Amino acid sequence: MFITSAFAQTASGGASSYSTILQFAPLVLMFGVFYVLLIMPSQKQQKQLKARLATIKRGDKVVTAGGIVGLVKKAVDGADQVEVEIAPNVTVSIVRSTITSVLAPVAANDKS
Repeated sequence: MFITSAFAQTASGGASSYSTILQFAPLVLMFGVFYVLLIMPSQKQQKQLKARLATIKRGDKVVTAGGIVGLVKKAVDGADQVEVEIAPNVTVSIVRSTITSVLAPVAANDKS
């Protein structure tokens, strides 16, 4: 009396696989958009930073992860550490991987 009839879904092979694909299509599309908008630019930026860190030379102005801005005084190719002057006559040795950005090199007459 109060129970309605339940109908089973038909198990037609083509229709169910097509509907399964349609259910997962939005998820695949969202992952694709995420990858293109977030992951690719981040990977590109990391690659550029790695290339800049490899080519650090004396006279470059750098910013460390702690926010310290300094002038590179000694940078040996392949070495893990770089000597940076953070104030007049104050030179510290920092690990190359803690440098977050390399600013434009300082001109010879503009050392401040």
